[in-house]
Amino acid sequence: MSYKAEYQRSMDDPEGFWKEKAEALSWFKFPEKILSQDEHGIYHWFADGEMNTAYMALDYHVENGRGDNIAMIYDSPVTDTKTQYTFTQLRDEVAKTAGMLAGLGVEKGDRVIIYMPMIPEAVIGMLATARIGAIHSVVFGGFAPPELAVRLEDAQPKVILSASCGIEIKRVIEYKPLLDKAIALSSHKPSSCVMFQRPQATATLVEGRDYDWKTLLETAEPAECTPVKGTDPLYILYTSGTTGKPKGVVRENGGHAVAMNYSMEAIYNMQHGDVFWAASDVGWVVGHSYIVYAPLLRGCTTIVYEGKPVMTPDAGAFWRITEEYGVKGLFSAPTAFRAIKKDDPNADMVGKYDISSLEYIFSAGERLDPPTQEWMMEKTGKPVIDHWWQTETGWGITANLQGIEPMPIKLGSSTVPTPGFNVQILDENGHHLGKNEQGYIALKLPLPPSCLATIWGNVEKFKESYLNSFEGYYASGDGGYIDDDGYVFVMGRVDDVMNVAGHRLSTGEMEEVVGGHPSVAECAVIARDDDLKGQIPIGLVVLKTGADVDEETLSKELVQMIRSSIGAIACYKDTYIVKRLPKTRSGKILRKSMRQMVNGQPYAVPSTIDDVTIMPEIEAQLREKGVIS
Repeated sequence: MSYKAEYQRSMDDPEGFWKEKAEALSWFKFPEKILSQDEHGIYHWFADGEMNTAYMALDYHVENGRGDNIAMIYDSPVTDTKTQYTFTQLRDEVAKTAGMLAGLGVEKGDRVIIYMPMIPEAVIGMLATARIGAIHSVVFGGFAPPELAVRLEDAQPKVILSASCGIEIKRVIEYKPLLDKAIALSSHKPSSCVMFQRPQATATLVEGRDYDWKTLLETAEPAECTPVKGTDPLYILYTSGTTGKPKGVVRENGGHAVAMNYSMEAIYNMQHGDVFWAASDVGWVVGHSYIVYAPLLRGCTTIVYEGKPVMTPDAGAFWRITEEYGVKGLFSAPTAFRAIKKDDPNADMVGKYDISSLEYIFSAGERLDPPTQEWMMEKTGKPVIDHWWQTETGWGITANLQGIEPMPIKLGSSTVPTPGFNVQILDENGHHLGKNEQGYIALKLPLPPSCLATIWGNVEKFKESYLNSFEGYYASGDGGYIDDDGYVFVMGRVDDVMNVAGHRLSTGEMEEVVGGHPSVAECAVIARDDDLKGQIPIGLVVLKTGADVDEETLSKELVQMIRSSIGAIACYKDTYIVKRLPKTRSGKILRKSMRQMVNGQPYAVPSTIDDVTIMPEIEAQLREKGVIS
């Protein structure tokens, strides 16, 4: 079927379209309600279906003769460890781990926080939680205690699964002190913490609360799959809000499984037995969708990689993995490709490996800049395909669908809307804009399966954040346009969330930390374009009268404060002292105008500015400091 026919069918008959896609999976009870609305007017998919995601991902394949196929490969250059699991072996490990959780009192609907590095046990813990109908919430290993504490208070987990440490290129990060501090900060205390001890650092266990993973597992009885409804939550994944308080995106079991399975074929052209590698982390949505669930649902081999694109040991890491395991589809973020390009500008490493198995390189997480895309295509000889999606959707909103009808690549575009996604460009009043007119990117309701159903514990927050801007639409928070050929160009966020190496971080949250410094009167954190990470935050601060601190000292102190509160992933390094900040008469700081200024773009000064002389004044100060060339 052509893309046009497939897409149009998803628009004309969404229920029939998604019912057919649901038939590709093994349900305990096939749903009769394909699409429904709840008392809040929120849409849901497959409400009365009964199923289990872990069963579909593992047991189903074992029962259908694929038990000896490789399900998961673990490759860890930082520990010099390699392990492989067949579908049978992975199912058995998951069943025992599920029994371990059940033995700690975890039941259907309970929450389990997973705070782990990229090791097999992280994936096993996720699948084990799903197996018994509980809800997992994965927090990126090494996240700062205050951030973890907020998630503990919101999700209220019964159990935390963790490991003694994570391993970076030049250091070992002990997780247990971070976890203990987060629990101390949180008003909610989990009943149990299970620690997977790694030889690089051993955690001290708290008597009565903490358990050793391997010891518990030895006596655990394997657990069977617990049937859940299609609308029962599979997981909660936190994403930054503009206020800094994270929002718990809720993913429902039924729609998620259907969309993941469909996307593996439609977007990535992956079949049973193909090797798919999403070079990400299970702490992020890409890891949830395309390290854990989608490849296994599709019967593919997935790779869990504990390393970096460079320096573990070199910029040939991606190509070594591709050759060694016969990777067909590689998926990573633009920041990874920029790091490879920076360390190996002539792509000498590519020629050292046989990458003939590789058919596609996919990119998402932030806009793929054309120079990097062109460089990757030229040096690898492979199509490098951008696609656009969000934590909230869980899979590609726009894509170049390799399993349906591959289309010509246009640099700077994530190609066309994926079947199920009705993508529209609106002005600020919700009116439709024409071709090539830039505006707000919105998705007409109902959203297709796997998109968020609500914010955990707060349906009004869900409506306020996503549904109230444009009636009948989901507001993506991104701006862009659609060209004459129907290609979508996503130009960036329309709010104050920045994208640092694929991680969405709230400027408001960073400003709260910067503003907490005793010498700072007020501040603005804005995104500065960066060749490697896409964007990095910089702080502009106004000092309190009489404050005695120089710029270098202040900058160092704020780096430490951001690291302690948010973590190193914020990549906050530079602070610049200015005399004042531009504001509207109502007191709103003009962050967008300053962001355009520091990035060398033309900037518009709104008529509501309280002093028209301030922007030239700040520009002169920043030029003097070398921020603007």
